[in-house]
Amino acid sequence: MSKSKQQSGSLDQFDTILKVKKPNLYKVLLLNDDFTPMDFVIYILQDIFNHDSESAHKIMTHVHEKGSGLAGRYTKEVAETKILQVSKLAKEQKYPLRCRMEKD
Repeated sequence: MSKSKQQSGSLDQFDTILKVKKPNLYKVLLLNDDFTPMDFVIYILQDIFNHDSESAHKIMTHVHEKGSGLAGRYTKEVAETKILQVSKLAKEQKYPLRCRMEKD
């Protein structure tokens, strides 16, 4: 191959183009309980899941009325980290707030 073709770097030189697969996403769901204050759930949604005040209130109400609610969708590692953060904060405050993840 001539030097000029090597330097051009055009894609037509390659026999195979690798396709990048998007990572699987996981839903992080907050679970309702009878003891965790609504204000704490709103705090969690804003602080850990980066929701604004309005969406945090809507999600908290959904959790309260339906038993669970979607806090966000993330890659597996990020979802696991967010669940650990929620568990740590809830435990520090002595609240039984739990969350789980499901493959999206």
